[in-house]
Amino acid sequence: MSSPDSDLQAIRQLSSARERIVAELGKAIVGQDDVIDQLLTALFAGGHVLLVGVPGLAKTLLISSLARVLDLEFNRIQFTPDLMPSDITGTDILEEDATTGRRAMRFIRGPVFANVVLADEINRTPPKTQAALLQAMQEKEVTAGGQTFSLPLPFFVLATQNPIELEGTYPLPEAQLDRFMFNVQVDYPSQSEEEQIVSTTTSAYKPQLERVLGGADILALQQLVRRVPVTEHVVRYAVRLARATRGGEGAPDFVRQWVSWGAGPRASQFLVLGAKTRAVMRGRLAPGIEDVQAVAAAVLRHRVVTNFTAEADGVKPDRIIADLLKNVPTD
Repeated sequence: MSSPDSDLQAIRQLSSARERIVAELGKAIVGQDDVIDQLLTALFAGGHVLLVGVPGLAKTLLISSLARVLDLEFNRIQFTPDLMPSDITGTDILEEDATTGRRAMRFIRGPVFANVVLADEINRTPPKTQAALLQAMQEKEVTAGGQTFSLPLPFFVLATQNPIELEGTYPLPEAQLDRFMFNVQVDYPSQSEEEQIVSTTTSAYKPQLERVLGGADILALQQLVRRVPVTEHVVRYAVRLARATRGGEGAPDFVRQWVSWGAGPRASQFLVLGAKTRAVMRGRLAPGIEDVQAVAAAVLRHRVVTNFTAEADGVKPDRIIADLLKNVPTD
């Protein structure tokens, strides 16, 4: 059993570790401070992340660098139209014992058996293959050939998606999208950041990343986040915010006008978990309303399904979420 004093010390250590992780990633990644912060929030909350951005924004480099700094096993899966579920989870092969001549089936583990799994361009593969990640993301285990195998912990899935190219892609099913704690938008760098990127990547500079945390540390910190207390009014606000996206009784007029489906209860859970993690990462003992608001866009943008009216009006989920943050009462 942990004591309040030990938890307080752990919170301070996490706040310090966050600063060191950001500093180490800064050796390889220029800018993207908000993206890094959201990745760390999801990791310490035990969630998964969908990264949406055009090619060339260092999404893959960021994820592989994060795995190195955290001393975690990293695997990348390049999603293509011909990728099969067994290419992700693994497959049974017939193996013959050279001494006895007996044959037996042996399971060869797929690339999903890693701490950090990059699902690159996840929308380029059919739903059947996308669904191979569903059990892994939710249950932290894989079933193959009638056997269930536990995945290594911590287990963190980061999927990338190109928002521009739609030809030859398969939209992620709502059930799959709901498994992702955050939908993180990766934007273009500023001009000064881009100049720095070009200068460093076209020189002989090779960043040497140092380990900051290990797998056991991350699991302990994930348990710490669960123990962090949260007040009733913060929970009430998170639930109220998620429910306001559904267009039911009491929802703002603009939600009923533009939204066909809103966020489910998992969004309320992730709002609170994200707020708790954000507070702890900043050395605070409990989250406030501002922490819920800070993670709201990442939690809700892929759970708010707009209708034809919104499309005709050019209204995106982020606009609806911003309006909700102004309209939903905080008391």
